[in-house]
Amino acid sequence: MRDVKMLMLAGALVVGAFGCAAEAPTEEPMGTPDFVVRHLPNPNPVVITQWADLPDGRTWGSTAGVDIGPDGHVWVYDRCGANALAGGCEENSHINPILKYDRHTGELLAEFGAGLFVLPHGLHVDSDGNVWVTDSQGNEAGTKGHQVIKFTPEGEELMRLGIAGQPGSGPGQLFEPCDVITAPNGDIFVSDGHSGQSPDPPEGYTGRILKYDSQGNFIKEWGVIGFRPGQFRTPHGLEMDSQGRLFVADRGNHRIQIFDQDGNLLDIYYQHGRISGMYITDDDMLYAIDSESTERNHYGWLNGVRIGPAGEDRITAFIPPHYPTEGNRMLQGVAGEGVAVDEDGNVFVAEGPSSRPTAGGGLTKYERAPN
Repeated sequence: MRDVKMLMLAGALVVGAFGCAAEAPTEEPMGTPDFVVRHLPNPNPVVITQWADLPDGRTWGSTAGVDIGPDGHVWVYDRCGANALAGGCEENSHINPILKYDRHTGELLAEFGAGLFVLPHGLHVDSDGNVWVTDSQGNEAGTKGHQVIKFTPEGEELMRLGIAGQPGSGPGQLFEPCDVITAPNGDIFVSDGHSGQSPDPPEGYTGRILKYDSQGNFIKEWGVIGFRPGQFRTPHGLEMDSQGRLFVADRGNHRIQIFDQDGNLLDIYYQHGRISGMYITDDDMLYAIDSESTERNHYGWLNGVRIGPAGEDRITAFIPPHYPTEGNRMLQGVAGEGVAVDEDGNVFVAEGPSSRPTAGGGLTKYERAPN
């Protein structure tokens, strides 16, 4: 397999030979745009859209969170039928948004969470099987949202972070929390500030990482809105590798920033696109999903799932977007915001309104090709 950087160099030389080379932007090193990833192998060529059915025959709304539990099965949420960044779970408070499916059959194994959320966003299942979900928006009454809620695998509520319905950067507050993850010792990390990638974010918006101990006691935070190292423009997703390094999908800045658990910046990756979500397997392969790259916001880049070793800023494989047969056939195809990988290498993608504007959301399964 040819090295990605060699492919990029070759492409740059060809373009330069015809006098059409453009100067690379100084704030972003050369990454893996469209012409490079199209030459990489796709290890998951079989696409199964609408892989899992919702209970009671209802239609999927949007989703952006998916994870694999310690028993190997798939957890995901549905925004209670809403097909946008809106309060579907506030309007349809009788619906259970959190769902667990058998990874082999797609059979529904559990559901819970009715009446607790406005807009589920990030989802994480810890090593004990507990389910953590961020609620990134608030309701008009100021009684729900801007929190992280922890559940047992059966749906019993165990913990909340943030103050319900009260966004802010003050003590105990969160402001549009994007994602949550736990470290092996139980420490909790929350990425906060979904609207931080706006060109001119309103005063009070955040772009930060918060750290708590296993009991939910605040320890520290780091980061502000910005483009410099250690700053964020929507820290949309979190993941951790086997070394305990914290990966942050800094979506608005088209990069992944990597920190130790004290907030010290260790590395920055630029090869993975405009990343919404990540998953790192037990053997430290990084799956980074780009749901947003278009000619408008990330010219020359193709959305999809970029795969490579977590220890290097290098792409070795690529799962391209799929194209729906119904509705608007977008130029860039469909790629969701959340990604998870089971022990057999099958990839599960949570799709939302930005990726399926006329077809709703749901889970797509990309099956691993036989060896």
